[in-house]
Amino acid sequence: MTGPDCPLILYVPGLLPKPEPEIHRDALLRCLLAGVRRIDAPIAEDIEASVGSFDIVSWTYDFYRRHRDFNIDQAAVEAVIAQSEANARDIAEANAWTRRLTRWIYKLGDRLPFLIPHLVSERTEVHLRDLRRYTRNENDIAEHTRRMLKIPLRAAAEIDRPILLIAHSMGSIIAYDALWQLSHEHREHLRVDLFLTMGSPLGQRMMQKQIKGSAAEGAERYPTNVRHWRNLSAVGDLTAIDPSLRNDFAEMLDLGLLESFADEELLNYFRLNGELNVHSEYGYLANKKTALTISKWWRGHVSAFA
Repeated sequence: MTGPDCPLILYVPGLLPKPEPEIHRDALLRCLLAGVRRIDAPIAEDIEASVGSFDIVSWTYDFYRRHRDFNIDQAAVEAVIAQSEANARDIAEANAWTRRLTRWIYKLGDRLPFLIPHLVSERTEVHLRDLRRYTRNENDIAEHTRRMLKIPLRAAAEIDRPILLIAHSMGSIIAYDALWQLSHEHREHLRVDLFLTMGSPLGQRMMQKQIKGSAAEGAERYPTNVRHWRNLSAVGDLTAIDPSLRNDFAEMLDLGLLESFADEELLNYFRLNGELNVHSEYGYLANKKTALTISKWWRGHVSAFA
């Protein structure tokens, strides 16, 4: 399938360098298809056969000026594709008391930002540094990043392609800001049918003060171009320290800006060099709950399955 009848699944990754775009896209798509194939093989086959059905916004190279060597992740990606669900070891580690304690500490830092330098790890501090670079729009990097997303969104909207926008981690901030700008600064008639956030930091108070529209009121505060919003967070994910976004953005439902909003937890069983990484984008995409969301959406927009 090609052309305006083909739905578009557009993916926005999070922070840190990513592999070269084609390599990264292929790995992400393989994980997505593996998950969908386990619960709905005909839809997986249709997505795979549909030219241009899946694309990514490769913004991280311009941000970091380097790519990540995919050889570092290749074996782990193959393993998460082969594994159908979390095992007992994965579940135990995701729910470990040390992880729960760290989440509590991060929540404390979110409420009392002056404590952050004393609470977070060196790795988290690097993430916060990159986040500040985005929120401050240093050297116009945030605007450039959002423009990279707006281009495929506009192209899809021009030919009325249904859009499923998937955003992982920091990618959900970029996507949210871009959607807000399209709504209120550009006033464009563009609509995302489903906004799927994964491992999102949008529940953090600190982030809610930084996103576009945070100082506005009523409908001006939020994007007005999203039909449905679904948020997935992995058990133990320390980026999504508040796994429920619906309560934070409930006013969008009250104002009639959204038709539906749902939060759901899942178990992310991606392991790199034996270490569980519940925030991994590959693990999120291969998960059954992500697959169910994608399968249901695709079926609703392809006449052969409707």
